[in-house]
Amino acid sequence: MAFEESVRHKSGPLKQQNKTHKHGRHRSKSEIDNTNKGRVGVKVVSKKTRQAVGKANRRHQAKQIRQKRREEVLEQKRKTGKHGSPPHLIAIIPMSSSANVGHAVQLFSECDNDGSLYRSSNTVTLVSQQIKQRFSFLQLKYGDLYSVLDAVKVADSLLFLHSAMHPVDSFGEKCLSCIFAQGLPTTFHGVQGLENVPSKKRNDVKKNVQKIVEKRFPRDKIYGLETPQDALVALRLMSNQHQRMIHFRDVRPHILAESVTYEPNSTVTDIPRGTLKVCGFVRGQNLSVNRLVHLPGYGDFKMSQIDAPADPFPWQKRKISSGVKGESMAVDSEDGTTAMDEDLKLLARADPAHQESLQSEVEPDPMEGEQTWPTDDELRQAEDALVEKKVLKRVPKGTSEYQAAWITNSDDEEGANHDGDENEDEEFYEEMAEASDSDNSMNDDDEQYETVSIAATETDDSKYDESIDVDEDRDQLEKIRAERENEMFPDEIDTPMDQSARVRFQRYRGLKSFRTSPWDPKENLPSEYARIFQFQNFKRTKKRVLEEDEVDGALPGWYVCIHIVNVPSAFMESHDPSSPLVIFGLLPHEQKMSVVHFVIKRYPAFKEPIKSKERLIFHCGYRRFTACPIFSQHTSGDKQKLERFMPQEGSFVATVYAPIMFPPAPVLVFTQDKHTSCHTLVATGSLYKVDPDRIVAKKIVLSGHPFKINKRSVVLRYMFFNREDIQWFKPVELFTKYGRRGHIKEPLGTHGHMKCVFDGVIKAQDTVCMNLYKRIFPKWTYEPTILQPPAESPEEDSMEI
Repeated sequence: MAFEESVRHKSGPLKQQNKTHKHGRHRSKSEIDNTNKGRVGVKVVSKKTRQAVGKANRRHQAKQIRQKRREEVLEQKRKTGKHGSPPHLIAIIPMSSSANVGHAVQLFSECDNDGSLYRSSNTVTLVSQQIKQRFSFLQLKYGDLYSVLDAVKVADSLLFLHSAMHPVDSFGEKCLSCIFAQGLPTTFHGVQGLENVPSKKRNDVKKNVQKIVEKRFPRDKIYGLETPQDALVALRLMSNQHQRMIHFRDVRPHILAESVTYEPNSTVTDIPRGTLKVCGFVRGQNLSVNRLVHLPGYGDFKMSQIDAPADPFPWQKRKISSGVKGESMAVDSEDGTTAMDEDLKLLARADPAHQESLQSEVEPDPMEGEQTWPTDDELRQAEDALVEKKVLKRVPKGTSEYQAAWITNSDDEEGANHDGDENEDEEFYEEMAEASDSDNSMNDDDEQYETVSIAATETDDSKYDESIDVDEDRDQLEKIRAERENEMFPDEIDTPMDQSARVRFQRYRGLKSFRTSPWDPKENLPSEYARIFQFQNFKRTKKRVLEEDEVDGALPGWYVCIHIVNVPSAFMESHDPSSPLVIFGLLPHEQKMSVVHFVIKRYPAFKEPIKSKERLIFHCGYRRFTACPIFSQHTSGDKQKLERFMPQEGSFVATVYAPIMFPPAPVLVFTQDKHTSCHTLVATGSLYKVDPDRIVAKKIVLSGHPFKINKRSVVLRYMFFNREDIQWFKPVELFTKYGRRGHIKEPLGTHGHMKCVFDGVIKAQDTVCMNLYKRIFPKWTYEPTILQPPAESPEEDSMEI
């Protein structure tokens, strides 16, 4: 019995608990509280308690959000063209050579009899008393692409002018493609020439024009522009349209020049410079006198002061006023004085202590790195190397000093080399003798023959050949062949036989994995990297600059006159008063040079090959410049592969040295024809980022062929041609086009044969390859000055109805 008591079972703390019956109902809140008995989870205590939002509260919040957005839209509509804001700017763009822009402007001028009309060099401004708004009409020439792009950057609305018989031609399609890529403001479509169409066919013609417009603008309608009443209806519709936001334009101050004057400096310099006075309405953000401004095609400049002249487009005609309430006067900014009391008021003057610097490049210090002072022996050797050594030579009598320099025999050389040189000299003189004999024979032949000149008749073939550049055709053919070869055998090159591979490819390296192998971005940088600026964190700098508090200066809607200093006189020589001049104010750091990357895609209609480092024209936001970009793949890794030619499909990255610009910003890429100087759209895209540490690696593939195959062991040839090269590239991994991987085991002989081992049996028709990589940097080819391309002449390939 004592033994039974010692082994008696006793229940422990881990008693089995069976699952409760699932009755199919959720536990109530009171039941949960009774179960928890006041206990609260750790996560619930640590988190910030949030009040439960009921259905009525959610509905109320959604209503408030809708009301807020509606008020923002209404405020934007009220600001456009109203009191205290610049006139509603409408750019009239002809879609074909048959569109008459002057007639459309005349209709808008006659649509409001009570309104006031003001004309300037490139705009016509209407102060409408019926609509209670001011409208500025910007007339654009047919064929001038740069004027269209500059006008779209600043316009509030675009009026696409179509002809009833020729709605859109090739230039119109080109304009639409560029406008869509750059940023599309609010659009409106007008049709001319419907009154010239018979009444029975008028409806069909209008439907056909509508179908053409719907290809690009599915929701837009077309409106006739035949009478002043049609123009008034169009103005009412455009004044009530929702204004689209173009980010790169709205976050920066910009001015459309209403008047431009130039005052040359009295001091004479190498490049004549002066002060450019530009008057216009401030749009976008506040314009500070201490910030920089950008002149398209000429670069960045400082401002000396900002004046506030009288508003050139008053709401009512100026009269000698007695200060009666209700009479409209142009009121200046801060102290409430009227423009009639003072025609010109100084708003701000530049402060040199706070003014933005024009420095765009870092001045590198050549002594910045670690230096070692040479010793006395090294200095003596350098002096001896500079002393010109005299060598005595035995030359034929009558030989000049220049001819004697080419004779290499000397007393210091060895006998074998001396004999060889003598033989070469004898061969040289024999060739000279033969040449003289041939000349004598030619003279004898010349005496025997007589030359008669006969006028050749011109044929159609000879006239056709006059307009063909043979050298250019040959270069284009070579470029096409190189692009095809690169598509068929990407990155493959032949190892040179007359040069050592370890010398030819000394800048290349092998990588275990292109995706994961490390590569230091600060390694072996070129000298141009000492001239550029780099941000520690570009995204953080961009966020801080864009969220910066509003700077003091001219507010949007003010009519100002800015004084831009040190502008070259060449600007006024190339400036066309009838073309729009848009001046943008720069954000901080946007004048500094760095490595800029663009994500672009080839324009579908352009099929010609474009090689990397070929000069192209870039329209990036408000900038316009030329550069020679390098193309690379657009991937998420830390290394990107170089593209030797612009890819035909898909997005890719173009890298150049250019001034910093904060994204987002649209990019248009053009190429210039050598003969006609016309610009062809090549690619479109957007600004990607500013990052000098982005690695672009050029890949080459060295190939060899199996000579002997013994299961996994293979004797390879034609990859290298000497033993030392095999030893140099021995650590690099090999692969085959059928998927095998291996490495070099040892060289065989002295003619480039080597023994390799693979992870499996390879086939006789397989090809063994080796990948090598080298980092590529862009060239410093940035040029801000671009001449205006000639206007395109009307073409006959328009879309007729």
